[in-house]
Amino acid sequence: MSDPNIINIQKFSVHDGNGIRTTVFFKGCPLACAWCHNPESQVYRRELMVDAQRCVGCGSCIPACPQNAICRTESGRVETDREKCTVCGACVSRCLYGARSIVGEQIPVKELVRRLVRDRMFYETSGGGVTLSGGEVMSQNMGYLLELLKDLHEEDISVNIDTCGDVPYENLQAVLPYTDTFLYDMKAVTPELHLTYTGQDNRRILENLKRLSLDGAKINLRIPVIGVNSSDEEIRKMIDFVRDNDIHLTQVNLLPYHKAGSDKGSRLGRTDCKEFTPPPAERMEYLKKMCLDAGFSSVLIGG
Repeated sequence: MSDPNIINIQKFSVHDGNGIRTTVFFKGCPLACAWCHNPESQVYRRELMVDAQRCVGCGSCIPACPQNAICRTESGRVETDREKCTVCGACVSRCLYGARSIVGEQIPVKELVRRLVRDRMFYETSGGGVTLSGGEVMSQNMGYLLELLKDLHEEDISVNIDTCGDVPYENLQAVLPYTDTFLYDMKAVTPELHLTYTGQDNRRILENLKRLSLDGAKINLRIPVIGVNSSDEEIRKMIDFVRDNDIHLTQVNLLPYHKAGSDKGSRLGRTDCKEFTPPPAERMEYLKKMCLDAGFSSVLIGG
């Protein structure tokens, strides 16, 4: 299995665990959440993004493409045939206006560690560290991931794992010795609801959450609040699942849906991306109170 593609290395992140963190976003995920604000993280291969707002139609990219995948339409627009495109990046270097970019970069473990340790001072002074996110980091090349975790562990750098949980439990078990906290997503408990909006069944996700708790993992439960998954009934089911299975949580994060990145789908040439309505602040406070009243000691709105 080849090295994973990485979308972004985000420095000075304060929403992915305690302290100042550097978050590494891996490309590829077993879920396809309808509300995903990073659709470029869903597929594992590299992708071409084209920002129509930046494109002035100069056509410099057309002769640069070795696959003849770029042409000018009768209306004068410059368009890319994504079935012909091999994501070679030749058009990116010819674009004078930054309208074209390639998403996904393979970075050797040693090089990635070298970049991450640069911010050691910020981790140490703030109680932060590195967060591995996605996409879904736990569905990547486990040899690569374990080497990365072991190297960071030797550097005495705290690591959090942000996961949707839809992976073989053996993957989660393997990283337990090197992981301080799992940021574990719970998108829905009702099976039909989860399948409709993520494209996957949730049985393995819920089972893995139980097993992680039994194995003594430190878990922050993260609930995206979208509307379609956050009725009183569904939130109550989530609360009951945690309590009925004696799942030990250090924190619950209620993550309100936002529209940031809503243009990414069109930049990827996709037409299936959906928009939802961000929940009002009053609704978020109400859901927070539900969780607190249920006995959860630490409930935060946002990351």
